[in-house]
Amino acid sequence: MVKEIERAGLPVVHVCTVTPISMTVGANRIVPAIAIPHPLGNPELEHDDEKALRRHIVEKALKALTTEVSDQTIFE
Repeated sequence: MVKEIERAGLPVVHVCTVTPISMTVGANRIVPAIAIPHPLGNPELEHDDEKALRRHIVEKALKALTTEVSDQTIFE
C-alpha cells in the first residue's frame, strides 16, 4: 500500500520493527521501531523516558517524511 500512496504523490514513512519486510514491500522511507508488541515505545521505561523515546521516533519519522529520497532509505 505504501508504494501506491507514494505513486499518488503523497510521501509515506513506514515505521516498522522488521525493516527487511519494509524493504520487501517497497517502502521508500523506513524508520525502525522498538519491538513488535510496542513499536513506538517501551513500557518497561519510566514514564518520562518512554515519552522521550516516542517523541524521538516520531520526530525521526517527520524528518524522513520531509526528506527527498530516490531509493529505499532506512532512517536510523
